[in-house]
Amino acid sequence: MTAPSIAKASTATPSLPMLPALPTLFVLTWSTGYIVGKIGLPYAGPFTLLFLRFGVAALILLAVALVTRAPWPATRREFGHLAVVGLLLQALQFAGLYSALKLGVSAGVSALVVGTMPVFTALGAALFLGEKTSTRQWIGLAGGLCGVALVVADKVGTGGASLAGIGSCLLALAGITLGTLYQKRYCAAMDLRTGGFVQLFVASMVACGLSLGFEGFAVEWTPRLLFASTWLSTVNSIGSISLLFVLMRKGEASKVASLFYLIPGVTACMGYVLLGETLRPMALAGFLVTGGAVYVCTRNR
Repeated sequence: MTAPSIAKASTATPSLPMLPALPTLFVLTWSTGYIVGKIGLPYAGPFTLLFLRFGVAALILLAVALVTRAPWPATRREFGHLAVVGLLLQALQFAGLYSALKLGVSAGVSALVVGTMPVFTALGAALFLGEKTSTRQWIGLAGGLCGVALVVADKVGTGGASLAGIGSCLLALAGITLGTLYQKRYCAAMDLRTGGFVQLFVASMVACGLSLGFEGFAVEWTPRLLFASTWLSTVNSIGSISLLFVLMRKGEASKVASLFYLIPGVTACMGYVLLGETLRPMALAGFLVTGGAVYVCTRNR
């Protein structure tokens, strides 16, 4: 099946109801990436940590694909589409996010910026994928944006973040938004094993070049770093991304993107339990608002 026919099939197929367990598992696993990334960054540069994350995950998926004899893309065009998603959704998003954290931007501010992704995804889906976004969904998206602001407002300090840090956050936002739309448009029918390998291989090569060029691949091998890199590789780069692609197949891009409104609130709760971070009433209120917004966006008429 050629890329145009894949795109046609993906847009013509009616939305299927999403199993409740899949969105819940996706939100939980994706949220751990902020916590575990914070654990690993003191022992490696952002690009070095990304190379470890992407490289290990790519090797695992390659082994799985070979053992299970998974089908590979049939044409160079399909390989090219997968490479573009790897550059956007993996390399650009997480290079921007980890760089922002390393430059001193708080996790709350980073979550706020990246958390606006559903609004831009809904716009892109309406313009480029032909998806219709109802007034009810726009209201839900706006409510989710307000909820995200509530969740992270108490984490924003009085000191301003650097322009480089904010720019890195915006790069992460561009990567995840464009990558999600491109994945839905051109790679909806990809095999999760071989397609995931191609994307992670491309992202690992980018991270390797950035690590060698800017960080000299400096790593402090500690148990915490080993735990962080292993978790990020298996749970986040393989598990969370695969769940995202499965959800994209089952629902409209704008509805799936609305799940990202839950991530800042869940991350705040995890930070409170695991890292001793403060979780104040305003953050809890924001979490409730985002939950209601996701319900409005995703429930069937």
